[in-house]
Amino acid sequence: MNDKNTFPHDLLQLQEGLHRAPAEHRAYLAGLPWSVEPMKGWARGERYSHRGDVPDSPGWSDEQKETVDRMWAEIRQLSIDVVDHPHWRSVPADILVASRMQLKREARPAEAPEAA
Repeated sequence: MNDKNTFPHDLLQLQEGLHRAPAEHRAYLAGLPWSVEPMKGWARGERYSHRGDVPDSPGWSDEQKETVDRMWAEIRQLSIDVVDHPHWRSVPADILVASRMQLKREARPAEAPEAA
């Protein structure tokens, strides 16, 4: 299998970005209202009682929608750039999947320390 640092530096950077971008996207979505469009909430027992009371959602602003779209576009482009990187042409087919998994492990960003 590949030893550490046998992947091209730019491929490692792309893969690290591909690890970070979806995490940043999820974190951004978590801070947005629960509905993209304005929608009335409901009280526990009316609908979906397992969620408890759900407040009204003001919907997303145009800026928030554009940010989500931009983030998705970045994730898609990073995916394409990693998969289509010229390095993969030099990897034998019988170890290609294992090599891609190794890249994912090597390029995983370090976990951020917990806030004290």
